[in-house]
Amino acid sequence: MSDPGARRLLLVDDDETFRERLARAFRDRGLEVAGAGSSTEALARARDFDPEFAVVDLRMPGPSGMDLVKELVQLVPGIRVVMLTGYGSIATALESVRRGAVDYLTKPADADQILAALEGRRETPPPPQSAPSLERVEWEHIQRVLADCGGNVSQAARVLGIHRRTLQRKLNNYPPRR
Repeated sequence: MSDPGARRLLLVDDDETFRERLARAFRDRGLEVAGAGSSTEALARARDFDPEFAVVDLRMPGPSGMDLVKELVQLVPGIRVVMLTGYGSIATALESVRRGAVDYLTKPADADQILAALEGRRETPPPPQSAPSLERVEWEHIQRVLADCGGNVSQAARVLGIHRRTLQRKLNNYPPRR
């Protein structure tokens, strides 16, 4: 039986091992947690579970976490959503906030960092001391164009004026260091 006073968290990630480990950490911190492995499953769980918080992975099979954020905010008024991703970029961070997320964290992030972001207690990092590298700026631009093209690599390559295979090679590289 669930505790009526417990804070409820919907945890959405297609990596079952990661999801279960993070769910255990949130339960240890007093939250009631429901997990989902896809956007479709998450929406069904949200209808029954009525979560106060949600942690959503950006990249999942099927509808992306970006699409899910918008739907969760419409479905559960007042929900606080944090986007969690291993592929962070300025473009996806801005887009996730525009769609209703309250924060955006890159993996690896621990339960305390995520909980602080959900509760609005995360400190803003100091501004960088130097300008980002040219490779980093290029990678962020590519991510923004790709997001604008709805994830369509061929269309993004046309917009960027480069060959599709060249774009795929660039996307396979991890984001360059700042």
